[in-house]
Amino acid sequence: MPGSESSVDLPAELADTPATDGVAGAALLRPEPLRLEVIAGPDRGASLDLITGTYYVGKGRGCDLTLADAAVSRRHLEVAILAHGVRLRDLGSTNGSHYQGARFDAVEVAPGAHVRIGRSELRVVPASGGAAVSTTPILRLPTPVLPARFGALESAIPAMQQVFSLLSRAAVSDAVVLIQGETGTGKELAAEAIHAASPRKHGPFVVCDLASLPRSLIESELFGHVRGAFTGAERDRRGAFVEAHGGTLFLDEIGELVLDAQPRLLRALERKQVKPVGASGYVQANCRVVAATNRDLLAEVRAGRFREDLFHRLAVVRVQLLPLRQRRDDIPQLALSILARAAGRGRPPPRIPPETMEMLKAHDWPGNVRELRNVLERASSLAPGAAVVDERLLGFDDPRLSASISSPPFELGDVTASFKEAKDRLVQAWEKEYVTALLAKHGGNVSLASRAGGLDRVYLHRLMKKHGLG
Repeated sequence: MPGSESSVDLPAELADTPATDGVAGAALLRPEPLRLEVIAGPDRGASLDLITGTYYVGKGRGCDLTLADAAVSRRHLEVAILAHGVRLRDLGSTNGSHYQGARFDAVEVAPGAHVRIGRSELRVVPASGGAAVSTTPILRLPTPVLPARFGALESAIPAMQQVFSLLSRAAVSDAVVLIQGETGTGKELAAEAIHAASPRKHGPFVVCDLASLPRSLIESELFGHVRGAFTGAERDRRGAFVEAHGGTLFLDEIGELVLDAQPRLLRALERKQVKPVGASGYVQANCRVVAATNRDLLAEVRAGRFREDLFHRLAVVRVQLLPLRQRRDDIPQLALSILARAAGRGRPPPRIPPETMEMLKAHDWPGNVRELRNVLERASSLAPGAAVVDERLLGFDDPRLSASISSPPFELGDVTASFKEAKDRLVQAWEKEYVTALLAKHGGNVSLASRAGGLDRVYLHRLMKKHGLG
């Protein structure tokens, strides 16, 4: 039976926003009888009348709507009827709940909304079959146009555009955002766009890459330290939280955070204050946090490697960026944009022949958009000024083989430059070519590339920054 309404961790800034949906585009002025229908999956045709209060959906016997879908958890979804819409909350399910292509913890919707749980798709509709029983009108808003861009991210795929829409709405709030996605899908670009669209855009944007930090220095990097706190601490250090005060802190690869440091991070998120290593008191750190990971954090929680309370504190708004192999139709436009930037102002980008474009679309891109960018920028650098992209320079067969046909950055017979200048230019060109090929071979994965190349990860990051490789 329906119970009393439960509280959820939906940010007030988002909860107060009129609920709209791309199907109906409606915002309710007052409650009306609704129905939750199963429109796809093993239980297609099942339904539940929604009058008032809170309902539960899952495969457990005590649920108000019991499903036979094996991919649905015992208590999977909470459905709360509000005065101005319907609030859906995922109850820590194994496979998650999805709305507009993005996984959510809590979201408010209007009639016409679709939500997917397990292999089932549910839809909220008026109980009368479309006509409200009340004479009070329902305000109909124009169907929103999904954005094709969010910051530096772009896509023609509706699922990604729905993610852009969700991120743009979340950006104007102060909610913690968790961005999940494979390496190279653009998680840091999404974080930068959130910051740029937020009220904190004039504050600092601080990046803390947890995967590159030695275990012994994580707390110092995050929370700072005082002079003499440990060997080598010759002066005070503010730490990432304090450096981001008034702005946004991007915690990259949050799944790599060691279990010992997680309670202190949870306190920093909840209290907006940190205690530097070796200090006796706390320091205010009022910053907005955006976290990213390529791990399945729910699986890490179940394995005991990540705290459940920290996961829920980070996943107030949670989105999943699609890998490039699931958005192949985006490859032509992405490729053209990358080549245009590589060519620079005033120079036409090289043309991609149809057969070469088919090769790009057929590739699996384990390194995602980052790998695509590395491959195309490398092809451009090996044939500067070329009118057409040479498919031999894409390096799909063997990056080292295609590197052998590279032209030198200057004529070897040119002795107008000094020996030192000529040598430096040759070393710089080789260095960039080697790092580009190394990253392409390992799908843009910096950890794998650094191990294969015998390079320290921090040094490889420095080389990438030096040569503009991301």
